[in-house]
Formats: sequence, structure tokens, C-alpha cells
Amino acid sequence: MAKRDFYEVLGVARGASEADIKKAYRRKARELHPDSNSDNPNAEAQFKEVNEAYDVLKDAEKKAAYDRFGHAAFEGGMGGGGGARGGFNQQGDFASAFSDVFDDLFGDFMGGQRGGGGPRQRAARGSDLRYNLRVSLEEAYTGVQKTISVPTSVACSVCSGTGAEGGAEPVSCPTCSGMGKVRAQQGFFTVERTCPTCNGLGQIIKNPCQTCKGSGRTEKERSLSVNIPAGVETGTRIRLAGEGDAGTRGGPSGDLYIFIDVAEHDLFKRDAQHLFCHVPVSFTSAALGGDIEVPTIDGGRSRVKVPAGSQTGKQMRLRGKGMPALRGAGLGDMFIELVVETPVNLSARQKELLREFEELSAENNPRSSNFFSRVKSFWDEMKS
Repeated sequence: MAKRDFYEVLGVARGASEADIKKAYRRKARELHPDSNSDNPNAEAQFKEVNEAYDVLKDAEKKAAYDRFGHAAFEGGMGGGGGARGGFNQQGDFASAFSDVFDDLFGDFMGGQRGGGGPRQRAARGSDLRYNLRVSLEEAYTGVQKTISVPTSVACSVCSGTGAEGGAEPVSCPTCSGMGKVRAQQGFFTVERTCPTCNGLGQIIKNPCQTCKGSGRTEKERSLSVNIPAGVETGTRIRLAGEGDAGTRGGPSGDLYIFIDVAEHDLFKRDAQHLFCHVPVSFTSAALGGDIEVPTIDGGRSRVKVPAGSQTGKQMRLRGKGMPALRGAGLGDMFIELVVETPVNLSARQKELLREFEELSAENNPRSSNFFSRVKSFWDEMKS
């Protein structure tokens, strides 16, 4: 039985573009796949016919030979196609063709690279590293330069990072021919797996470096100087490009990320750019008013006027005495919060004076008078 014209098999006109041929082939392959046509005894033969047609028409040289000589181009040694295979008489040819259609249909979706797409990228970027650095609140206020010691992987100085003795270049893996993957045939499918010899690198080292055992990297503790800018907060991240682990096979180094932790302070509490300081004042100072001296984060002192009759929780603002903005302009404020202190361990004379003061100051405590008045009303309502 004479073979049908390949253009007719795919349902395209002579002179069809490569894109049109591929589109028609995909449509036919889906339509005639044996797994989807179990009730059609001719499906497998038709599917092979479609693959044979596409195998010729997708190749520019084979297509030119077919256009000139027809099927005779691939029979009797006449071919102008340069080694084109004839037909699909063997299961290996059919499986190979199905692998092509599988790659065409799903290769882009899987994000993979077809076997003929060239060598893999063998150099790999090094890992990023994290370093937790604690600074004081004063250091966060002024900014500081810190020296840290970081254990990292660096390029082996003996083999210059190649992993080979004497700095020799790795050679192509004989198992996968440098592709980093091998194919195994399973029926109609061809499955790709990572090459077990080179672990996907596509290259092997014949004589590994004795210093790094072929890894191209050695462990080393490095001292680095880090500039901590003023205004950092807990959680601030500083990136040092290229200071992470060294890459493999000449790949770039990773980055080092410094995570800042600002320690708690004995005097100040921080909220973003603002500082809060609880200042105890005596009972008499709160009642009479006066001036108190408070510390500031820059190591200075500020005088604050306490209004007469101040209560616990009274706040006063010192503008511009807070924390600086990170890489910005301006300073936050500092808030003084008063804590009225009750005297303890009183002498007999002090107790006597306080009792006398209590008798004379009933009308001077409006909050307590108002509170107990409301308490009395509450009790009266409950009784009634």
C-alpha cells in the first residue's frame, strides 16, 4: 500500500510554515493517541503515520529532500536529508518519536529543557547566610561599626574552586555526555532522570583536590566589618552582597543578611522613633510642683517642670529627644511619665504630720471626694 503524502497526513498545505506544521501535528497527536482511542484498531498505525510525517517535515533538510523527491528521498539510499531514518518499523523509533511529542506538548509547562537543548548550567550560586547581631539602644541611636566573625564556605585556594587537583578543568560525564540527565525507555514513554554519576552537574572530576575533596570549597571563619546605621530597630535587615557561601564550580557567592536585635534598656522603652521614660517623683514634689532632671539617650540631661498637683501617669514631651529615623531625617520625641511615690518607713513625727495634713486637706482631693460620693449613692440604691 502506497504511503500517503506527509502533508496530507498532517492536514496542511505544501509550503506551510514550521509553526503551522507543529500546530497541526499536536492536534493530530492528541486526536489519534492510542490511549485515547482504545475502540479504534487503526489508531496506533495512524499515530505512527502522523509521527513519521512530522519527523520529516519538522526538519528543514529532510523537508527539502521530501519536497524534491517525495518518499523516494528516504528509500534506497537516495536521501538528500543527511541520515534521515526511514519509517517506524521498530519500537525504539516509535518511543523516541513519542518522547518528542511529549516534550513538545509538556516541556514548556514543566519548565524543563529538552535533551538536545544544550548543556546544563553547571556553576551554582552559593547559599545565603543569616547572622543575628545584638546592639544596645545607645548604639542604635548613634550608629556603630561592628566586627563580626562568620563561618562560611569559601572557594578552595588550592584548586581555585574547580574541585580538581592542580586546578584542572572537570571533564564531561561519560554517562550522560554532559547533559546531567539520562533517559530510560518505559513502553511508549521515555523518562528523564538525574544522572547518577555526576548528580546532574554534567561533569565529573577525575582527580579530586585533596584539600577540598572535590567540592571546590573549604570552611573558613571570616572577620567582616559591618556598618550599623543610626535608627535601626529589632528586625532591621542589612544585606552584604557576595559575603555568603561561595558558589560551586565557579558560581557566584551568596549574600550575608545581618538581622538586628536591639537590646532592652534599663531606663528607656522604645516605640518606633519615640522613647518613654518612667520618672519617680516624691509625694511632696508632685503636690507642690517643681523642676526635675531627667536623662536623655544621647547621654545628656534635661530639666523638666512638674506642674503642681501632678498625678501618676502624667506625661510630658521632650521634642527631638527620641530616636533618629533609619536613613531619614528628623528625630522622634521622648515622653516623661511621672510615677508618684508613696513614702515608706515613716517616723512617728512624719506620721503625725501626715495625719494633721489629712485633716486639713479633705477639700483638696476632688477625685477621691467625687469617687466616694458616687460609692455612697451606689450603696443607697442597692439598699432601696
